[in-house]
Amino acid sequence: MSYVGPDFEPPRPPRRPLRGPLTVAVAALVPGALAGWLVWQAVGDPDDGDGSAAARTSASESASASASPPSSASSSELPGRSDDGKEQGGDGSGSLKGKVVVIDPGHNPGNFRHPSDINRKVNIGTNWKECDTTGTASNAGYTEAEFTLDVSHRLRTILKEEGATVKFTQDGDRPWGPCVDERAEIGNKAGADAVVSIHADGSAAGNRGFHVILPGSVHSGAADTRPIVASSRELGERVAGGFLRTTGGPPSNYIGDGTGLDVRKDLGGLNLSTVPKVFIECGNMRDTKDISRLTSGAWRQKAAEGISEGIVSFLRG
Repeated sequence: MSYVGPDFEPPRPPRRPLRGPLTVAVAALVPGALAGWLVWQAVGDPDDGDGSAAARTSASESASASASPPSSASSSELPGRSDDGKEQGGDGSGSLKGKVVVIDPGHNPGNFRHPSDINRKVNIGTNWKECDTTGTASNAGYTEAEFTLDVSHRLRTILKEEGATVKFTQDGDRPWGPCVDERAEIGNKAGADAVVSIHADGSAAGNRGFHVILPGSVHSGAADTRPIVASSRELGERVAGGFLRTTGGPPSNYIGDGTGLDVRKDLGGLNLSTVPKVFIECGNMRDTKDISRLTSGAWRQKAAEGISEGIVSFLRG
């Protein structure tokens, strides 16, 4: 997410660092066991020490920076994209037959061209916030909006194979937006069984790792999250567990006290949702270790697989 605007606030001060090496007990973690998250310790980075990740990152970011900001890729370049770009259903088989999943790719590649539109205020129940933001970017210009669409396309492909009907809030197929209130409305109108909003953070260098944002209990104006707090927490815990196992983590070292979970009451996309919904910040685009992963297609595939594992586990019950 970007530093300003809806669904983000200025970076929080770093919290106490994680204190010890990961033990083999992490293999016993299960998606719904929040207690296991509370004892999670820092994991090793397979890229540490050999310098190869930094070299790959430099090359990848240099390519991304050649267009500022990059335009969204064509349908032939993006896995799992349909001709109309909006909705695809499963083949009628699979464990998620009859289930509807809404994927919300954070921001929009065209937002930067429409500042007056995305800066207008919308009601999020608790207060008024800007419609949307441009999102953040790496130091070399790889944008959050480009990242979120890529991961979302990969995620859609996996969920379709499981038989789910998958809808997007946007697929780079509109000039800007939608606003955060409309993003929530899309999931609500679809009667979604689960909604996941894909993001990447824009915090300070040295702050790294993923975290899943859960809705807090809000009852104000048009917002009433009380009916979805428990189910959204279950969805979030399962997504965090799947993401950890598949990507190797680590959970955020600056938000969530090492749990990989964060509860928020100030996000319009969560406040206005009437169906189970979470956000996932897949990493920090301003940290050198995280961006070496975020710019890797192989890692983005793992990220999509981890998120899908959590969604499938949640929907199977």
